[in-house]
Amino acid sequence: MRILRTALGAAIMSAALTLSAMAQDKGTLNPQPLPPLANPDDPALPAKQLFGRALTPAQLQTRSIGFYARGCLAGAQALPIDGETWQVMRLSRNRNWGNPVLLDFLERLSNRVPSINGWPGLLIGDISQPRGGPMITGHASHQIGLDADVWLTPMPDRTLSRAEREQMSATNMVRDDGLDVNDNWTPEHMALIKAAAESPEVERIFVNPAIKKAICRDARGDRSWLNKVRPMYGHNYHFHIRITCPEGEGMCQPQDPTPPGDGCDKSLDWWFSDEVLHPKPSAQPHPAKQLTMSQLPAECRQVLISN
Repeated sequence: MRILRTALGAAIMSAALTLSAMAQDKGTLNPQPLPPLANPDDPALPAKQLFGRALTPAQLQTRSIGFYARGCLAGAQALPIDGETWQVMRLSRNRNWGNPVLLDFLERLSNRVPSINGWPGLLIGDISQPRGGPMITGHASHQIGLDADVWLTPMPDRTLSRAEREQMSATNMVRDDGLDVNDNWTPEHMALIKAAAESPEVERIFVNPAIKKAICRDARGDRSWLNKVRPMYGHNYHFHIRITCPEGEGMCQPQDPTPPGDGCDKSLDWWFSDEVLHPKPSAQPHPAKQLTMSQLPAECRQVLISN
């Protein structure tokens, strides 16, 4: 069991460091289309190469199809890049697409932000691609339009330029040693995460373990909302909101319930163990498995080829 957990820790840490860096990768003011695929029908071709080239949504009935990390999205809608209380970042990625149920939630949450913690609004990071599915860079999840990244940086009281949206970085909340939050963490950050977690449609919120640790330490009164706040490396610049499968969408696969309790027990301690923070490099590293179309729900092929 110890060997298994050590291997798991190494895998999580490696993936998280990659995702953390990608989350803050700068965008471009001149995005270029990906080159055509030599054999798009190759059954061994990673599905991300196909979904990553779909620039518009499938004109189908809106459906989140499959699981958060193994699925696709029909009838996606785009979150407008500017709202009174939100702005979309990294526009060159074209990842501001989602299930309308998620977009409605983000708008309602952002409208509440001034009264929640005094910020003018939210900076929204990646949601999903126009047809969902695996992404060429960045995320394992965000495939069915029900996941969204929210920056841990307040929206300024002005409209950001295109260059700022592509070039500026969010604010790091975690100490260099990974053991706790740094001085950038404030009660306003905690109030925002609490408000999101208390929303009934929210399934989970992913934060860096150091942020979870700070929340466990500082939460007062009713702590039931802490159950939804789950530790995951790579979320020191933003937090990840995942909402439940929308009512009536039977092709959406729900996630297993969270374990009981507030998550502030020994299960959290594991994230700060030496085997996780300083994993030994694998003697025989295995390349990450890449999903093919045959591993996604059959309906995703129609989503991909639809007008």
